[in-house]
Amino acid sequence: MFEVGQYIVYGTNGVCRVEAVGRPDFAAEEDRLYYTLLPVSGTETIYIPVDSPVFMRPVISREQAEALIAAIPSVEEDAPEAHSARIISEHYQAALQSHDCHDLVQLIKTVYAKNRRSSHLSMLDQRYCKRAMELLHGELGIALGIPAEQVPAYISRTIGAQQA
Repeated sequence: MFEVGQYIVYGTNGVCRVEAVGRPDFAAEEDRLYYTLLPVSGTETIYIPVDSPVFMRPVISREQAEALIAAIPSVEEDAPEAHSARIISEHYQAALQSHDCHDLVQLIKTVYAKNRRSSHLSMLDQRYCKRAMELLHGELGIALGIPAEQVPAYISRTIGAQQA
């Protein structure tokens, strides 16, 4: 069970802070506990049973975040060999639903590589890349203790220092 104040990844909503664990006023079952979650990038409050099947995990540690960033240059792109929008969408959706930062980096690098090759990205590529960056930057920001908006610059500086 997660603790109050802990940051977690909740489904594809991204990073949320656990505000409370208990029984909200609206709950019909008196013995069922709920998490009260506040998304880091959002204004809504989420109430979810602690035993919900929706994916939840703690945010990665600072050490894991730094190791992931250091490994970014070696992450290979992973584009499906199909030209079908449905297959590409399913491939990207699987990466988002893996809830794995490495998969998000791979999706982002795949879209960037497509952009370098054709200089035109489909709306599908743009939408999934944007969502992958939101999820990745949100989690890395919490892990590193910096605002999500500063994560791209942090990554650039870190990778640039490695290559110097």
